[in-house]
Amino acid sequence: MEKKELRRYITVAVLAVLVCLTVQYFGVVAGFLGFALNAVKPMFIGLVIAYIFNILMTTFEKKYFPNSQKKFVRVTRRPFCLAFSFLITLAVLALILYIVIPELGNAFSVLYTEIPPKFLELQKYAVDTLNEFPEIQEKIKSIQFDWAAIISKTSGFLTSGVAGILSSAFDFIGGITVSITNLCLGVVFAIYTLIRKDKLRTDAKRILTVFVSKEKNAKLTHVLHIANDTFRSFFIGQFVDALVLGSMCFIGMTLLRLPYAAMSAALVGVTALIPIVGAFIGAGISAFIILTENPTQALIFIIFLICIQQLEGNFVYPKVVGESVGLPGIWVLAAVTAGGGLLGIVGMIIFVPITAVAYKLSFEKLEAKERRIAEQSAPNKNNNKNKNRRRKPNRKPPQNSGSQQSQQAQN
Repeated sequence: MEKKELRRYITVAVLAVLVCLTVQYFGVVAGFLGFALNAVKPMFIGLVIAYIFNILMTTFEKKYFPNSQKKFVRVTRRPFCLAFSFLITLAVLALILYIVIPELGNAFSVLYTEIPPKFLELQKYAVDTLNEFPEIQEKIKSIQFDWAAIISKTSGFLTSGVAGILSSAFDFIGGITVSITNLCLGVVFAIYTLIRKDKLRTDAKRILTVFVSKEKNAKLTHVLHIANDTFRSFFIGQFVDALVLGSMCFIGMTLLRLPYAAMSAALVGVTALIPIVGAFIGAGISAFIILTENPTQALIFIIFLICIQQLEGNFVYPKVVGESVGLPGIWVLAAVTAGGGLLGIVGMIIFVPITAVAYKLSFEKLEAKERRIAEQSAPNKNNNKNKNRRRKPNRKPPQNSGSQQSQQAQN
């Protein structure tokens, strides 16, 4: 038996044993995988942050004295552009929070003060209308609207009624602490990754050159190049689309004199980062807040947002995101649905470029297969034509056959 064949049999046997052990001790394997994923979660978060910030940092590096060869410029280019990228991001987040949080506070204060009088008006109207049903009138009169009782019941339901979500305040605080810790570690890991990205890229190329064959290395490089272009185009296009949609929302609400214009535009723009369904999530929250001010204006806002969403979805989004990603709308919807079911909001965002990469690679293989089939069928057609030409004799039709027969008869 050859070494290559023996190695193949050993690999199959080891995989079969691993599958059997995994099935038999599935709980232990699942626990170990969960522990390993939690351990590497900060690194994964850091890689995602580094990839997104690298788009900003690369743009700034091209503008930071690109033709200068001075040592000070070369040494300070990357740290300055990295710090500037983080400062811009923090400034944008602070601006959004500065716009949204006070408006939300005002809306909830209005909600807190306006609901009890509205409830009393509705209760009085129901009692006056149902004169023929005294029993129902008594039950309606017995209903009391008490914010303190509602808040206490709601907090009790959240802490004990929803199994596993908010079992206790300690678990809730612990979850927030773990999330913040992972985020901080991810940011630190992202900073180190961005500072040493050239060295990491060089080391990766060296490893692939030494340990991977030339053909596989070329295929892997091609796949990574397509994935990088697709993810980069998707993130840039999604941010531009969210900015355009938020600006359109703010301008339109200002012209229509609708309340909470800045807050609604910020919410719609931020949630528009989620493909397809994001803008509607922000619109629902904004419409509910506007409803506390004026129900008619809330209805006007919903109609207005549906109109600009159609305009943005049919004209802006295909130009900004659709052409760069190259994914049909049906596959975008499928990616958002599957990603949301598996990983929530993060899945909705990242599954679109992942699906776009798979879509592009699949069609590349399909087109290559079609070209091979066309190339194989073309010589066969040419050979068949040549054979047919060879088989046809060069016969000329007889001329004056009648005169030849008469001459033979005379002879």
